[in-house]
Amino acid sequence: MANISTFTIASDGVDPALVPTRTLWSGTQIPAVGLGTFGSDSISGEAVAAAVKEAIAVGYRHIDCAAVYGNEHLIGESLREVLASGLVRREELWVTSKLWNDKHAEADVIPAFQKSLQDLQLDYLDLYLIHWPFPNHHDPGVDVNARDPYAVPYSHENYMKTWRQLEKLVDMGLVKHIGTSNMTQPKLDLLLRDARIKPAVNEMELHPHFQQPALFQYCLDNGIVPIGYSPIGSPARPPRDTTPEDTVDIEDPVIVAIAQRLGVHPAVVCVKWAVQRGQVPIPFSTKRRNFLSNLQAAVSAPLTDEEMAAIANIDKNCRLIKGQVFLWEGAESWEALWDMDGVIASK
Repeated sequence: MANISTFTIASDGVDPALVPTRTLWSGTQIPAVGLGTFGSDSISGEAVAAAVKEAIAVGYRHIDCAAVYGNEHLIGESLREVLASGLVRREELWVTSKLWNDKHAEADVIPAFQKSLQDLQLDYLDLYLIHWPFPNHHDPGVDVNARDPYAVPYSHENYMKTWRQLEKLVDMGLVKHIGTSNMTQPKLDLLLRDARIKPAVNEMELHPHFQQPALFQYCLDNGIVPIGYSPIGSPARPPRDTTPEDTVDIEDPVIVAIAQRLGVHPAVVCVKWAVQRGQVPIPFSTKRRNFLSNLQAAVSAPLTDEEMAAIANIDKNCRLIKGQVFLWEGAESWEALWDMDGVIASK
């Protein structure tokens, strides 16, 4: 294990300068692999915070956080220690956080951001996202049948009120970039039409069995960098996010065959594919061997054109994070959240 007490770069780590980057519309570079920090309902915040320290020691420079994960105050301690050690300078790190659903009201946005900033012990964030486009809330640890009695469908008017507060955060110099998460093309169409500061990224579920080719290309065409969560298919996601018809990316014969050729775990193939395709995967793990191999995937020999084409052909349109707990009264199914027919759902 790396000597975290002195925060030296691990001898087996990856040189951060070798990790690919993506260019945001502002011209700023974002590292093309990040460390996710969603600990599900079974991994302690302390374990996640320890993983952040070690991940930085092995070469990660992109940390993806969120208020709802409940661990930003612990991650903040890790960031403080790493920065105080001199291992990295603040400008070498990319730190993201997200506004949770119960803080969409205009008066709540800036205080919620300031709480994340305080918890993370930073002077500014590189990126701040609206976590979901709905103000619909759920308590931690709920099952798939939980519902917010006040849940409502998407309202562009209300979303723009929230977005204007994010734009103010940019004006105040507290965040460098703002973006979206779990958005659809119809919703992004409206935001791009009305935003004064356009979104830099859209964080979305992306993995070989759920490639979202149309939305992925839409983001690229509009200068929005796609950040992909659940890049290996989220095998440790909470039970509320599992359904019997879900498929498993790392068991797919195409992925397994490529992994055998490379002598790596199938998860590494998923991360390598994501980076090569042009998205920014943010795999999560607290195990050193896993998050190190995920970063190594970005700097080792690329997949062949034939392998990339083979993976493109295994898309099963299998959305794993369906968002059932955000449904409003009268919504027939989770598909109402995702504008499946190209029309924003309403009551």
